[in-house]
Amino acid sequence: MTSEDATPDNSGAAGQGYGGTVDMERRTAGADPQDELAARLRLLQELSGLGVRALAREVALSSSSLSRYLSGQTAPPWTAVVALCRLVKRDPRPLRSLWERSSSQALPAPPKASRQVQPKPRNDLPRDAADFTGRETQLAAVLAAVGSHRGVAVDGMAGVGKTCLAVRAAHRLAADYPDAQLYVDLHGFTEGRDPLDADSALRMLLGALDVPSERVPQEGLEQLAACWRAELADRRALVVIDNAVDAEQVRPLLPGAGDSVVLITSRNRLLGLDEVPPVSLDVLSPQESAELLARASGDSGGPEGRLAREPESAAEVLRLCGHLPLALRLAAARLRHRPGWTVGILVERLAEGASEFDTAFAMSVRQLDRGQARLFRTLGLLPGGSFDAYAAAALADVPLRDAREMLEDLVDAHLVQQPTAGRYRLHDLVHQHARGAWAQQDSPAERERALGRFLDYFVHAAAAADAAMPVLSPGRAPSAGRPPAALPRFADKHAACSWLASEYETMIAAFETAVAVGADAHVCELPRFLRAYFARRCGTTHLNHLFERSLAAAERLGDPLRLAEAYSDLGFARYNAGRMTEAAAAYEEAGLRVAEAGDIRSEAELVLRRGYLSWDRGSAGEPLELFRLAGKLYGEAGLPAGTAHAAASEAWALLQVGEREEAASRAREVLEVSHPDPAWPPALTARITLGMAIAAERPEEASEHLHRALALAREDGHVNNEAWSLNCLGVALRGMGRYDEALASHREAFALLDELFEEHWKVRFLGGYAETCRLAGLPEEALRLHRRTLELAPGLGCRHEEAQAHEGIAALLDDADPAAAAEHRTAGRSLREELAAGAP
Repeated sequence: MTSEDATPDNSGAAGQGYGGTVDMERRTAGADPQDELAARLRLLQELSGLGVRALAREVALSSSSLSRYLSGQTAPPWTAVVALCRLVKRDPRPLRSLWERSSSQALPAPPKASRQVQPKPRNDLPRDAADFTGRETQLAAVLAAVGSHRGVAVDGMAGVGKTCLAVRAAHRLAADYPDAQLYVDLHGFTEGRDPLDADSALRMLLGALDVPSERVPQEGLEQLAACWRAELADRRALVVIDNAVDAEQVRPLLPGAGDSVVLITSRNRLLGLDEVPPVSLDVLSPQESAELLARASGDSGGPEGRLAREPESAAEVLRLCGHLPLALRLAAARLRHRPGWTVGILVERLAEGASEFDTAFAMSVRQLDRGQARLFRTLGLLPGGSFDAYAAAALADVPLRDAREMLEDLVDAHLVQQPTAGRYRLHDLVHQHARGAWAQQDSPAERERALGRFLDYFVHAAAAADAAMPVLSPGRAPSAGRPPAALPRFADKHAACSWLASEYETMIAAFETAVAVGADAHVCELPRFLRAYFARRCGTTHLNHLFERSLAAAERLGDPLRLAEAYSDLGFARYNAGRMTEAAAAYEEAGLRVAEAGDIRSEAELVLRRGYLSWDRGSAGEPLELFRLAGKLYGEAGLPAGTAHAAASEAWALLQVGEREEAASRAREVLEVSHPDPAWPPALTARITLGMAIAAERPEEASEHLHRALALAREDGHVNNEAWSLNCLGVALRGMGRYDEALASHREAFALLDELFEEHWKVRFLGGYAETCRLAGLPEEALRLHRRTLELAPGLGCRHEEAQAHEGIAALLDDADPAAAAEHRTAGRSLREELAAGAP
């Protein structure tokens, strides 16, 4: 047993047994039954001669639960009392009456009559500190500032309790802001990582409000901030913005019109926010510090408490902790979990360190066993943000079960926080201490190995999530690094998407870490496994940026296959962003590398993507040839899913060139391919194609296919595909002569597209919408839509749509303005001739 686990000589108490409890009953007469029971349990612990963790193992309890029982925070179950008594060979029956009185205080209220559960508004607020002490004046100032200015900035030094005060105020205000209570950490002072930029913070907050991704601007901080203010305008929401670095980081996050309020914390005074009054915090007063130490340590505060028995040592603890709430809580946790300690022992431990924070942190770490201490130090290598047990296990190279148990022990020791179930984080100061401890105690080689495991984990975990939500052609298994011992399992694409959303911040930090340490293989692969997630949630702007850096990494590696895939992926990202000329250039480079690498899978994927680009640039015959070639290559590679992708695209191309019967036949072949996800892209494309191909001959069946495609797109959460389904349904309904329904479908599609910030999607649908308007007797609306096409198409390189718009305008102006009609007809004819000649 170490000196830290040793307890004072308890031979006298042991000899007394329960016969010696009469004096205690006199001393605690009229005391709270739960406190009295806790005192009796602490006597049992002294009799056992064991520390909290060792005692917990002996009686099959968790150390955190036993700590709560010993400190009186929670009444234990009777079975726990019996187990403790039996361990020290004492009769539990004398404690039964006291246990019943203690337990009766915590009886739950009788259940209310069942009723329909209504969806709850988002509440991300951290837990309010049960031991919150003092700060009455500052709390009143925060509440008053919110009432008069709809915002307040709490500033002060590290560890002074800014977040605790903001969270306490937020909980007080929560009932007055029922629409949402949000929390975001801006990481203004997180060691080892850059502060969270306003763009990322706004996207996280908009996501917390469940704002559909199609309504979130893809570019421009001003547009994002405007979207955020618009979402708050009709809500009564409360937002806690924690750990800001300066006013510029915060300003875009402030609400505009409406009743929402914001509580900001920062180590700096945010002098640039004139509209937000400050509330500055200093350290606690000596009296408040003493109260906090007593409450956080579970000390009764009475004359028999440890702090009262050692007033000089207690005052020294306050001095060594600098009257800072964070340091006081960490010191108090050691007293609470070591009932055998004197306050003098705590002072000795604190005095060994060099600073108030480091002494408190180091003292807590010294209570850990070797494995726990190593895990704690290793967590200092994380780039910040939250993490789960899988990431911790991979980083520390320990089994998942061990990682979970050790993380819970670190939570008990107040070295790790648990904001939500299964998610963990380190306070900035604790993170800084862990990072420093690693630098002092572990070698650079071990740091390199740990970071390698961390990067390996995220590449392989992202690949597992990507495999559960396929969007593009089937992906290649990851080759960067070694697969970790444990990976999350995803029941379906929704579970995978949810995991990617929760890990997004950490995963991007992992990508940046890979760039910083020169892990080029990881830089190449990680973005590939995020393509499906970006298609649903993040748009194309950031993905283009990631693939640009992946290409640079591939060039450093010099591997032809990685270069081929990097150029191909970058080209596809450019294509999806409407940057057609750049996409073509990237595909040209990819083709050269594919030929050098000789990889059929990569060649098939590139050919398929070139088919998409060729069609959008106005070619008719070439896309059909490319889709057929892609299908052949996928067949040679033994990839039936890829063959289905190519066949579905071939069916769509056949439909566009008027081969309806062949298109329908090819689409039916695709729909016969078995796949667990009915909304996977080939099936969706084939169902839409089939519906449009048979609309004239079999309208009822066509309507069924198109409505089914629409339902699948909505269930899949892919807004672009939903808009595509609606537009095609409108075209089919027009062909059936059902103009009112067709117009409604087109309008719904464009209502979705108006909320997207990728204009190249609109140009694909404007021509069909305009033709429906013309046939429905709305020539002015048709003319407006054709002219909008002419505004968009030239810049996007969509010359087929540009020619179609000129022809549509000519037909509409034949009677009203023959000269203008002739000009448009000539322009359309010229574009058609260029397309037929194959001009780029």
